[in-house]
Amino acid sequence: MGRSNRFWRRMIVLGIATIVLAVFGTSFSMAQDAPTLESLSTEIQGMKASIDTSWVLLTGFLVFFMQCGFAMLETGLIRQTSVVNALLENFIDAGLTGLCWWAVGFGVAFGTSSGGLFGTDNFFLNGALTFGADGVEYARFGALNISVLTFFFFQFAFAATASTITTGSMAERTDFIGDLIYSAVIALVIYPVVVHWVWGGGWLATNLGFHDFAGSNVVHTVGGVVALVGAIMIGPRKGRIGANGEWLPLPKPHNMALATIGTMILWFGWYGFNPGSTLGAIGYDGLMGLTVLNTTLGASIAACVALLFVFARTGKWDLPAALNGSLAGLVAVTAGCGFIAPLPAVIIGFVAGFIVILVAELIDKLRIDDPVGAFAVHGACGIWGIIAVGLFAQPQLLFSGPFAAGGEYAGQGGLFITGDLNLLIAQLIGSGSTIVWCAVTSVVMFGALKAVGRLRVNRVADEIGIDVYEHGATAWPDVLPIGEDGKVAAVGAGD
Repeated sequence: MGRSNRFWRRMIVLGIATIVLAVFGTSFSMAQDAPTLESLSTEIQGMKASIDTSWVLLTGFLVFFMQCGFAMLETGLIRQTSVVNALLENFIDAGLTGLCWWAVGFGVAFGTSSGGLFGTDNFFLNGALTFGADGVEYARFGALNISVLTFFFFQFAFAATASTITTGSMAERTDFIGDLIYSAVIALVIYPVVVHWVWGGGWLATNLGFHDFAGSNVVHTVGGVVALVGAIMIGPRKGRIGANGEWLPLPKPHNMALATIGTMILWFGWYGFNPGSTLGAIGYDGLMGLTVLNTTLGASIAACVALLFVFARTGKWDLPAALNGSLAGLVAVTAGCGFIAPLPAVIIGFVAGFIVILVAELIDKLRIDDPVGAFAVHGACGIWGIIAVGLFAQPQLLFSGPFAAGGEYAGQGGLFITGDLNLLIAQLIGSGSTIVWCAVTSVVMFGALKAVGRLRVNRVADEIGIDVYEHGATAWPDVLPIGEDGKVAAVGAGD
């Protein structure tokens, strides 16, 4: 009993001593380092910047991962003899775009505006960070909570997507050096000029009130139009024109498993593409949720519509139709994902599901060889997405996000929501201007490559396969081995 009492007395004393030390220690600490309103404000701003930076980088990583999706999709939809070429083009395009975007493209897109047409400074990111006596200072991008360096990476991932779209429409017959040249020109000039018009303080957004939340126009219309011009100017692949000049059907995709994996990666990456375009997490929680929902609804309905549309006409459940349908819905809803309510997202995706099938068929009837349907998915549905903003935009949402447009028509809402035509007019002018710019510059670019013999690969590649001719390799050595004469010794059924 005595031992028990002594134990409890010791515990009480220890408890009292702990409380006293805690009280006096806290008081001493507060007296030594009492926080001020200014220091608390600085700390909160630092936390906001860290959270926004983490969000933008995370979503940028997802967008960059879409490069893998594009590579898998294109590889699956083309023939076995062109797989290595497609993989290398998709891979090196990202690396080349990174250098071009750092050196020139980012400055053209987001530098100080020259008449609303293009940027004129911050080339090589020379204004992004400075080294002084007090350490390193990282410049912020405008009024955002992220640095120029963080913003650069996010926009680089977008730029890489724009140039990659073109490789699919010109697959299996593009000269490799020609691919490097046109990818560089897209990243240096064609794409960043449109970015400046819309997101960089240029004339479309500032003067006209043009809206594109995440890139149906800036990324997809640009990529789709350049892809269409390229496919026209390079001509069809061998095997598309018969002995009597008749137009033959598209060759069967050689690996639908790869194409399906690629599409799923692209859909996954789109959850960085659209929600990441808030360029911050603080204060955008509702908007982020809206963009995710609209992205999901647009892709879902378009995939179902495209699948059912083809089934109704052929009696077959067509996997490529479902894959391209989902991408069509994603492209179409990208422009308005932060500006529209969920029901219009369903309507936009519903229409896109028909557009992608009908436009792909039209392109083929015009005897244009587009192996992956790049224009149908990105060009046609990107244009539809921009028009849809002019039809369905909620005026209360037009001021959402970091690139809320100004101009005479800002905040007036879509035609079907407010009865006002002004926003639709602005959207049509913006889309038309982008199409004309990309078409003209693409004709000049591809025309110059064709003139110097760097657009289409040597005709020998049509006989032995572009993989063997350009790279001396095959992705399937057990199916398509290279013989001693440097040619493919056997051709699989997928050729």
